Amino acid sequence: MRVIFMGTPDFAVPCLKGLINDENHQVAAVFTQPDRRKGRGKKMQGTPVKIAAQEENIPVYQPEKLNTPENHRILKNINADVFVVVAYGQILSKELLGLPKFGAVNVHASLLPKYRGAAPIHWAVINGEEVTGITTMQMDEGLDTGDMLLKKSLPIGARDTTGDLHDRLASLGEKLLLETLEGLEKGTITKTPQPIGEDSYAPKISKKLARIDWSLPAADIDRLIRGLHPFPGAETSYQGKALKVHSGRWIKRKSDREPGTIVEVSKEGIVVAAGKDRIQITEVQFSGKKRMRVSEFLAGNRLELDTKLGVENE
Repeated sequence: MRVIFMGTPDFAVPCLKGLINDENHQVAAVFTQPDRRKGRGKKMQGTPVKIAAQEENIPVYQPEKLNTPENHRILKNINADVFVVVAYGQILSKELLGLPKFGAVNVHASLLPKYRGAAPIHWAVINGEEVTGITTMQMDEGLDTGDMLLKKSLPIGARDTTGDLHDRLASLGEKLLLETLEGLEKGTITKTPQPIGEDSYAPKISKKLARIDWSLPAADIDRLIRGLHPFPGAETSYQGKALKVHSGRWIKRKSDREPGTIVEVSKEGIVVAAGKDRIQITEVQFSGKKRMRVSEFLAGNRLELDTKLGVENE
């Protein structure tokens, strides 16, 4: 198939590379988000998909808005058999979806109709799901509402983070995409409408959500920390200073202390009282500082017992 690929982050790169390396497909063009300023130096950086496409000398387009007459003309002239969309970040209009023979195929990191939206991997971990997966979908004008094509599931381990699942799902997505395109071309795939009333939404992660509420049970906080790792990271504060919590674990031990209180400090970690049980924090990062194990942090810093985390002004 002649393919126009639309994608932006690291998650989309394996799918792009899978298409490039498959002799049955030709990636005629790539559409991705515009370059953005990133990092401490705020230097302009291209998206991971752009970088991967340029390495293969594939034409790259980066419109701020895809649904314009000019982009419609460009996409029509490329004359692709199918659009492949993987975490692109823009909605395609009905007019654009109707251009290619096989429409637009989306690779989504959940078992639809659960976790439609921008952050399906994060929310699956945060909500304590035991299984997730990839769904390929025939796109329509809605947000992840199109007919399902193929699905494959993946178990979520008890200590899995979003980062762990991200890499495994990206690899699974590549394989399922190639199976889907082969099935569409051969006419062997049956399109399945998404069940009504079984959907759920996975919105972008907000700063409010990332803030640890120590009154919650330790099990919930543990899932939040894993669900927000490595990005954007769960947050709290220590003596008024912002503190990012990169890793920790649920300790099934009762605590009669007020939630958020530091009850133990050792090289193994910082033990904090939660609404139920305790959390042992093992990796931290203060604002403007590097990420480090608690054992490293304690080599040059001191943490006071009985201090409460999450108190903004001391």
